[in-house]
Amino acid sequence: MENQSNGKSDSHLNIPKIKFTKLFINGQFVDSVSGKTFETFDPRTGKVITTVAAGEKEDVDLAVKAAREAFDHGPWPRMSGADRGRIMMKLGDLIDEHVEEIAALDSLDGGKLFQMGKIVDVPSAANMLRYYAGAADKIHGEVLKMARPFHGYTLMEPMGVVGHIIPWNFPTTMFFLKVSPALAAGCTMLVKPAEQTPLSALFYAHLAKLAGIPDGVLNVVTGYGYTAGSAIAYHMDIDKVSFTGSTKVGRSIMQAASESNLKQVSLELGGKSPLLIFDDADVNKAVDIAVLGIFYNKGETCAASSRVLVQEGIYDEFVKKIIEKAKSWVVGDPFDPKVQYGPQVDEKQLKKILEYIEHGKREGATLATGGRRIGEVGYYVEPTIFTDVKEHSLIAQDEIFGPFLCVIKFKTIEEGIKIANNTKFGLAAGIVTNSVDIMNTVSRSIRAGTIWVNCYFAFDSSCPFGGYKMSGFGRDAGMHAVHKYLQTKAIVTPLVNTPWL
Repeated sequence: MENQSNGKSDSHLNIPKIKFTKLFINGQFVDSVSGKTFETFDPRTGKVITTVAAGEKEDVDLAVKAAREAFDHGPWPRMSGADRGRIMMKLGDLIDEHVEEIAALDSLDGGKLFQMGKIVDVPSAANMLRYYAGAADKIHGEVLKMARPFHGYTLMEPMGVVGHIIPWNFPTTMFFLKVSPALAAGCTMLVKPAEQTPLSALFYAHLAKLAGIPDGVLNVVTGYGYTAGSAIAYHMDIDKVSFTGSTKVGRSIMQAASESNLKQVSLELGGKSPLLIFDDADVNKAVDIAVLGIFYNKGETCAASSRVLVQEGIYDEFVKKIIEKAKSWVVGDPFDPKVQYGPQVDEKQLKKILEYIEHGKREGATLATGGRRIGEVGYYVEPTIFTDVKEHSLIAQDEIFGPFLCVIKFKTIEEGIKIANNTKFGLAAGIVTNSVDIMNTVSRSIRAGTIWVNCYFAFDSSCPFGGYKMSGFGRDAGMHAVHKYLQTKAIVTPLVNTPWL
């Protein structure tokens, strides 16, 4: 593979000044109560970008107090959906005005491609806000046909105060995947971004203030999971937690909810998603889909197609071509427009990937390409492909979260389905075939929340996304996401002297 990593920190862009590093609580940027800060690092170099306020329990308490006041007595849940939608539209327009600056923050903080941030992540976030702005005045209940002389109807009411805990792999996308439907529903909230990537979340808080979102509605508490995140999960005055991240942390959040106030929880967790490629597929197209599915965003994607299952008739041809494609992949500075993926988010993630590469070797799989760190500066790793992988092996079962592909051979449709379902996860899957019959059979047989056919990563604001099994529960995106932040209330009154029921 081509390597353009040279450790230079700003050779392709004038890095923006970091404007916001404090907590955002009740409409103001403030220091943490303790005065503590933590460092956020540039994964291209491993050097410190800046220090950010380290929120802890006391800060979460203040944010929840502000959100509770805004919910119980403020205008946001009481204004019309149309009025909420207008403010959300304005926030979307403000994001459009700052696309380059925001994309640069995510590249600097998380090693994400700057060009993709400008073209995809940030504009898609603005459009997601607009989608839910349009939904805000379309939330309604239903009239019930009662069997007795009563008039019954339902109301859809906002859940209350929501705690969003978001991951580091898509800081912008995840922020608005959580915040947008909750705002549309009329909730108030606090967001805890990952400690690896806090900078864009604070910038969005600033823009929310400019857009006219009332104080206390949207609060951002930066900090560590074991302090700020835990305080959110255990808080007695938070009505719901929405979390995206690891299955291990998802378990702890459910436990915290059960031990505190039984708050509602929605979880979008890990994945080990299969991509099934059948003998009738166009091999070149299949290779392109498989490469996108694993190397996009340097493999740091919960729905990455990290297991590619190839039917035996085209297995050898497929393997040859995908190895060639991987070797041509350009890895380097994410601000360089020629680069196809940048550094892993931090040293911990880099070490995890390298450890699994050694596991793969010990388990007897064939290291077909890659498998090494690139350079000594920054957290770069080669695009890595293992072939002849056994379905029960560690590298075929564990979520690795990097540019690490396992290729598995299968004979029949039934065997392919069996291997695809041989996982504790169920987030997504892909199918490459020209047969409608195979597509229908396989898509209905795989236990996963999203099935992409002859494509991959076909996300959309209108399309629900979430998992089966240990990939979690609850759906982000689509109108399903709005309903996560609503309660259904039934109201019944007697009908007196009515001519009909």
